[in-house]
Amino acid sequence: MEPSAAIDEPQRAALAILRPIVVAIFIGFLMTGLPIAVIPLQVSHALGFGPVVVGAIVGAQFVASLASRPLAGRLSDGRGAKVAVVTGFTSAAVAGALYIVSLLFTGIPLVALGVLALARVALGAAESLVATGSLAWGVARLGPARAGIVMVWVGNAIFAALAIGAPLGGVLYQRWGFAAVGVAALAVPLAALVILRGIPNVRPVSGARVPFVAVLRRVALPGFGLALSSVGFGTITAFVALLFVARQWAHPALAFTAFGIAFIAARLRFGELPDRIGGARVALAAVAVGAIGQGMIALAASPLVATLGAALSGAGYSLAFPAFGVEAVRRAPAQARGAAMGAYIMFLDVALGFTGPAAGYVVGVAGYPTMYLASAAVMLASLAVAWILLREAVSQPLPKMS
Repeated sequence: MEPSAAIDEPQRAALAILRPIVVAIFIGFLMTGLPIAVIPLQVSHALGFGPVVVGAIVGAQFVASLASRPLAGRLSDGRGAKVAVVTGFTSAAVAGALYIVSLLFTGIPLVALGVLALARVALGAAESLVATGSLAWGVARLGPARAGIVMVWVGNAIFAALAIGAPLGGVLYQRWGFAAVGVAALAVPLAALVILRGIPNVRPVSGARVPFVAVLRRVALPGFGLALSSVGFGTITAFVALLFVARQWAHPALAFTAFGIAFIAARLRFGELPDRIGGARVALAAVAVGAIGQGMIALAASPLVATLGAALSGAGYSLAFPAFGVEAVRRAPAQARGAAMGAYIMFLDVALGFTGPAAGYVVGVAGYPTMYLASAAVMLASLAVAWILLREAVSQPLPKMS
């Protein structure tokens, strides 16, 4: 079946409106994928620093991304979502330029390291602004009743860009060095800015500005559900390859491939469901599927079973993000939807930041099967959140589809 055949007519109509934004997000988010694999090599091999410094430089991006979420939300709500996205891509171009500048100081490693740290901070802010702004922009163009499909397609663009950007960055680094990565990281956000020039901004909704802390409180419940349901994503990205190696199973990359294919296929086939039947109902099913996948990995006696578990994890997580996200949008006032998107994604940032170290500790103490069973248990805890949201939605129904 062709991918387009899995997309129904409402999705096609929505995608026609979102297409320029989605294309720009895909091109622009190559900015994040390109340096993922090569920054550690540049810091350790070219500059001679150890793993602690490598971790700090890589982590600077995520800290900056988390810290800039409130700014991204305020900018989207106060000046329009396009302004936030354009500001983000401009910051990404600055990061690419700083990668190139750092090469001028390779003979002074500490200075080069400082320039790279600034680049990572600029890229973290860019990622926050672009992700938050694009979600708010899409919701503004389609309306809050279509928030789920906005999250599906913006997420697809980001996921695909990261998947393509990482190996592309590795090829550039191997053939032409870090300078080529820097040039590409500068060029792709500039290309995204060109695409965005012809897309009109959406006028901010009038009304009193809502403090970010108040918005954070409003989306805390669906955000908490997102955080719990994201644990499986974190354990697969961090540890499934190591599990395959520990079991002496061949082709660990197949688990990542299965996760990615199932992730995209589920969104193509079921992406409309959060908007049609409500995010809480979809979250109940999606989280259960993802938790079953984690349990299969934990109990797998063969690589085939583990790979199927990774696929179920991808399918479940694929819909959990927009499902809880629809509930976050429903709880936010119209003039604060950008802030709501920023606050909602913060829960994902925090969850992924804690999952790696916590899961690593469990592996060290009790092994991989126990870690994946614990991950399944944490994900199942988000079912309680989805149930509370469902009861709330029954008394306050989502807007009807037009």
